[in-house]
Amino acid sequence: MKVSFFNGGALFVFLFPFNVMALCRIGCSSASATVCTTLRFPKLPSKYHQFSFVTMEAPPEGYRKNVGICLMNNDKKIFSASRLDIPNAWQMPQGGIDEGEDPRTAAIRELREETGVSSAEVIAEVPYWLTYDFPPKVREKLNIQWGSDWKGQAQKWFLFKFTGQDQEINLLGDGTEKAEFGEWSWISPEQVIELAVDFKKPVYKEVLGVFAPYFQ
Repeated sequence: MKVSFFNGGALFVFLFPFNVMALCRIGCSSASATVCTTLRFPKLPSKYHQFSFVTMEAPPEGYRKNVGICLMNNDKKIFSASRLDIPNAWQMPQGGIDEGEDPRTAAIRELREETGVSSAEVIAEVPYWLTYDFPPKVREKLNIQWGSDWKGQAQKWFLFKFTGQDQEINLLGDGTEKAEFGEWSWISPEQVIELAVDFKKPVYKEVLGVFAPYFQ
């Protein structure tokens, strides 16, 4: 399903190639030119049935600026890794944007820091920012860790094509940051979403929907 929304000189296009039960609400705040979409998913526990994410031209106040990296190999599979701090939770690489840093530069840096990969090229990007809110316990933990009070993260997503060999992948990264992952694998887009923590699933669905033509 494809939904387009024009507002404030910007065209927002939403692609939902997955089996979404219902598109519940689309709204817009003219002050911030944002579009908020609330989705319902049929196979999650009842307390997780409703999530929301926001697309926008610029990251909003109160959200940590972040980049997300979708790394694809020649077999059209996506890199995903298990988090050391959250049992059974897998995710695509992501990380914060430094002050004054360009998002694309940040994505290249974060990919290298988290996976050791430098043999990759950017082939696409989501042309708008996506946000998600931290669940209360996650927010408390991360804000203690960061010494901040972020509501969640505002992400700019990039699709990379891996041009190296699997031996290049090193979950110790380039040695500049503490390791975040324990295991890794090349998996399908559907598996990426299935293995992600619940509060990231809506963003993952949106991102992989935008990048879907590259997985064909």
